Amino acid sequence: MSFSTELKEELSKIENLPNKDAVKFELIGYLISSNVSEFKNKIKYKTENEYNINRFSKLLSNLGIENFNISLKGKLFIITLNKKEIENIKFDFKELSQDEQKWLIRGAYMGAGSINNPEKKYHLELGIRKKEYADDVHAILEKLDVKSSMIIKRNEYAIYIKDGEEISKFLALISANRSVIKFEEIRVQRYMNNKINRIVNCETANMNKTINASIEQIEAIRKLKKSNKFKTLDEPLKEIAEIRLKNPNASLIEIGKMLKEPIGKSGVNYRLKKLVELGKEEETKCKIKK
Repeated sequence: MSFSTELKEELSKIENLPNKDAVKFELIGYLISSNVSEFKNKIKYKTENEYNINRFSKLLSNLGIENFNISLKGKLFIITLNKKEIENIKFDFKELSQDEQKWLIRGAYMGAGSINNPEKKYHLELGIRKKEYADDVHAILEKLDVKSSMIIKRNEYAIYIKDGEEISKFLALISANRSVIKFEEIRVQRYMNNKINRIVNCETANMNKTINASIEQIEAIRKLKKSNKFKTLDEPLKEIAEIRLKNPNASLIEIGKMLKEPIGKSGVNYRLKKLVELGKEEETKCKIKK
């Protein structure tokens, strides 16, 4: 089962149905979602998720709304009810308690919310059908310290979160406690994997840099030997050149320790750079002669 499906299942089984206020505001969340449409005196809610439809029907029944019809069209579950069934429910979000705000947000997520597989990327989204509702939901999340963004999507409004920490806060907000734990486990694993990859990539880059430098140094030394310029070099340069030829994979520190009179990394680097410069000079001379 996907993370998204497990989350919807968890939310659909939250035991708060005896609390009529919780039920009412969760229902309002459903009704403002983009999966709801209005046609004349009818309201329709459509979803492919059975957890969504089961929860919605329970909310309706719990509030004494029994005059609704559930149908199946292909993979789509559809609940149809008359507008008059909800005419006493007020859609005013200006003076809600913190709990009422949380219940409404949970209903909106169940109504038309989605979340990507967090192992691949962080993206949670709420589909809201009207701008005024979307503005209110966005403002509520801001009040509850959850940062989100809003865009227009196919004539509807999408409130989305792409930051892992903010998604975790959102899941905690809607009381998806089990999903919060799993999400955090995935976040930690992703962080560790990314850290390991960065270390490996850094080490690989350094290794490639060392190998390329070694190849350049060895080529320069061979050019110097071929042109007999090598014989005229100072003894310290000759010594380090011979060591590099015999130890192509050695680091600068290792080469420094192999010298008769050991020197540090910077000293080794200076001498090898000098050999490369001399090698390039010899190459230029050969080209001029030709």
